[in-house]
Amino acid sequence: MRSVTRRTGWLVAGVVLGATSCARDAVSPHPDRGGAAAPQDVAATTDNVAIQWDNALLQAIRVTKPGPPIVARALAIVHTAMYDAWAAYDDRAVGTRLGASLRRPSSERTLASKNEAVSFAAYRALVDLFPTQTLAFNDVMASLGYDPGHGSTDLATPAGVGNVAAAAVIAFRHVDGANQLGNLHPGAYSDYTGYMPVNDPDHINDPNRWQPLRFSDGHGGFVTPGFIAPHWGRVVPFALASGSQFRPPEVPNLYPFGGYRVQIVQILHYSARLTDTQKAIVAYWADGPNSELPPGHWMLFGQFVSRRDGHTLDQDVKLFFALANAVFDAGIVAWDCKRAYDYVRPVTAVHFLFAGKKVRAWAGPYRGTRVIDGADWEPYQPVTFVTPPFPEFISGHSAFSAAGAAVLKAFTGSDAFGASATVRAGSSKVEPGAVPATDVTLSWATFADAADQAGISRRYGGIHFVQGDLQGRSGGRLVGAQVWAKALTYFNGTATP
Repeated sequence: MRSVTRRTGWLVAGVVLGATSCARDAVSPHPDRGGAAAPQDVAATTDNVAIQWDNALLQAIRVTKPGPPIVARALAIVHTAMYDAWAAYDDRAVGTRLGASLRRPSSERTLASKNEAVSFAAYRALVDLFPTQTLAFNDVMASLGYDPGHGSTDLATPAGVGNVAAAAVIAFRHVDGANQLGNLHPGAYSDYTGYMPVNDPDHINDPNRWQPLRFSDGHGGFVTPGFIAPHWGRVVPFALASGSQFRPPEVPNLYPFGGYRVQIVQILHYSARLTDTQKAIVAYWADGPNSELPPGHWMLFGQFVSRRDGHTLDQDVKLFFALANAVFDAGIVAWDCKRAYDYVRPVTAVHFLFAGKKVRAWAGPYRGTRVIDGADWEPYQPVTFVTPPFPEFISGHSAFSAAGAAVLKAFTGSDAFGASATVRAGSSKVEPGAVPATDVTLSWATFADAADQAGISRRYGGIHFVQGDLQGRSGGRLVGAQVWAKALTYFNGTATP
């Protein structure tokens, strides 16, 4: 079995990926220090360069901690650059930016040339996205025997192909509306649309709208994060006509209508009846700060599939290209909805509707289920990350996961997944040492099963309502299908740049 390490804001864990299972194990009683090796230290030596660079990318994400849609964009940029470089050595595939213009003669289409071109493309894209991690990327290049300072643009060399392919992708994405360079508004990826929340941390002025929250920073102080990337619906997608293409036909439940109360009561019902298995599901899928976030989680599943099925470099370059662009477009769809509806999170809605009233719910770490004042209710989350800092509708977890599952199913020709994960006893970051009481093993027969569990985990955790989850899944599936159809046109050479 092969092992890579994952860290989340709730659980320090090792993910063991093998031919038939993936297990997530708590490896240290000291989560802040961690006890697991870094991914590059434990990656299987037989992993092809696509996986090696994917791991370098995921580790950069863990270290720099960008928000979820920004993570998805980074995945898409790096794997698109890698794909475009690889396509020069295929007899049919065309690149996304330069089409077939980089095509090399058949005599040059060796694995060594592909490895080198893909590596230079990955390196250039990564340095552009994560400049503070350049030394780590240099180490990967050195381990592969390449000189990162080799900036040739000579297309007769694999390095030149990789550098040129990456430069074209980078140039395109610098003006895609993400504001990576901070030239649309000061600060990389900062909002340039003038979003202002209707509510503030101390006042619920509109119970239908998102409220920024003030919570512990874990060091005796408090933080009040703003809406991450409210402009993201304007980012140029990979396969979609626009970020609003799959905006749900139905609006979320609004106060004072009955559906608003029904969904809040359902959240309290989950809260009052949380089992160890449900708490383990919350922990496994949390993907909070210090992790590769939900988009990166599905890249790890892609690595699992690669190892399970014995993929070649050619297969993995295409798989990760399609998978990364699926989570990228899913993020644009989800964030378009989050901005359009600016919808309330459960924690705010419960406080609004039940402040001064008695509710039965989880009462906090180690306190179990009790009757409490509705104003005191909190989701089953760590005090340092009560609820993600952006609106509820639709669920990003659900959209990312459904899109990723759709691509994995399409690529493999089957929904069969056959993976499992073990959440170790006492590994909870909400109730460490006590939850779960014994090891809990989660398993997924299909990719769809995994995606559905990712979605419902957010309801168990008190972060999403059922409507936000189900609409997120629906949108994600639509995204996955459209991205896969677009990717196929690049693979078979019929796409037009």
